[in-house]
Amino acid sequence: MYRFFKLLLSTGNGFSPLVLRIPVGIIFIAHGAQKLFGWFGGYGLAGTAGWMDSIGLSPGFALALLAGSAEFFGGLALIAGLLTRPAAAALSITMLVAIFSVHFEQGLFMSNNGYEFALALLGASVSLLLSGAGNARQTKF
Repeated sequence: MYRFFKLLLSTGNGFSPLVLRIPVGIIFIAHGAQKLFGWFGGYGLAGTAGWMDSIGLSPGFALALLAGSAEFFGGLALIAGLLTRPAAAALSITMLVAIFSVHFEQGLFMSNNGYEFALALLGASVSLLLSGAGNARQTKF
């Protein structure tokens, strides 16, 4: 169990994870806020829940709450650099669900509501899952 927590809290060196965490965290916060609060032109929790039910993701309210919370609070965790790996794991799962339940049938390109944006966010999330938050203090130039 000790090894698990040590791995969970460990991190690599360098600025690269920081450079990735900040913009990806901002994007996830914004998308989570759309789902949870209706900010930035979103539908809020009730609207998102209804939409999820309509595409067969039931129970819509619980799944909308989970997806919105993973995105909003996961994005906050990424920006803060706290529990980056668990946040990245939750965000990775959220993006896999989005890709295969919403976007995959439309193909790759965003112009057709495809999965390219979700795939990019999945890649960033998996990268942070593997690297951790980074440790800029130990970076040597």
